[in-house]
Amino acid sequence: MTTLYIDHKNASLEVEGATLVARLGEVRQRPVPLALLERVVCLANVQLDTSVLGTLAEHGIAFSVASQRKPQRRAVLLGSGHNDASIRLLHYRLAQDSTWRLAFTRQVLAAKFAAHLRLLDEMLVDRADQRKALTDAQQQLRAQLANLENAENLASLLGMEGAAARAMFGAFAAVLPAALGFAGRKRRPPPDPVNATLSLAYTLLHNRAVQIIHTHGLEPLLGFYHETSFGRESLASDLIEVWRPHIDAWVWECFRTQTLREHHFKTDVNGCFLDKAGRQVFFASLETRLRPLGRAMRWQVRGLIKAMREWEGESYA
Repeated sequence: MTTLYIDHKNASLEVEGATLVARLGEVRQRPVPLALLERVVCLANVQLDTSVLGTLAEHGIAFSVASQRKPQRRAVLLGSGHNDASIRLLHYRLAQDSTWRLAFTRQVLAAKFAAHLRLLDEMLVDRADQRKALTDAQQQLRAQLANLENAENLASLLGMEGAAARAMFGAFAAVLPAALGFAGRKRRPPPDPVNATLSLAYTLLHNRAVQIIHTHGLEPLLGFYHETSFGRESLASDLIEVWRPHIDAWVWECFRTQTLREHHFKTDVNGCFLDKAGRQVFFASLETRLRPLGRAMRWQVRGLIKAMREWEGESYA
């Protein structure tokens, strides 16, 4: 399945038969078969009429409007969802089950910490000169991983995740070039190229999770780990925790190999962000990582629904 990114100010979209056609000014681009299209992501003003949105929704193709400068300002058209309302009712019930939520979050964080430990192993191979910083981070992550089962509530787990994240991004700062100015994770606005890349990549991963959750009949707004917050798809925030280390690995690889460089970014009062040339490099590279992660998230959500049903079955047994 294909993701179509639109990043041109004079772009327009129209449906021709069973294809979606983009025009950049007066230049007609190659048609994309609707049957092969999974989502359209617009990062610039795009002209289209409502019939295009209707056709995309009918074919289950997500349409999203994103902004790297203001990621909180976005719109998403998800199309038709799952027809089995019992899945959503089950979701509502377990969202109020503190025992389930605690067990779910332990599993999510265990997977996240383990993936970050693997990334630190890879960094050690490449940057033996930063052994102390990397082994210190490993020690911190192993300690948090070992303590997960002892956590008595979600607040404790949140504190463990925060400590692990600080250790991980401290290691990031040690292995990345000093010229990039990365001193830790900062958002809204991102002050440097690394934070700008992480923020945009996380946002696109989150949007993909929202679409997958919706099509499987769960409620994106209702999380188990992340508390309900107005306008936030908390379940998507839950699920992508497992995959954030894969994005982190991709970001590190991009800067380590100089796929992305300082000249791909600009800085203004809204923070640091990719320029036109940088976005072309970013999207071409990121899609190769998001495509397999999308498949993995679909399996993840199916497994979650199965686990939810089994949990409730055991509770009533």
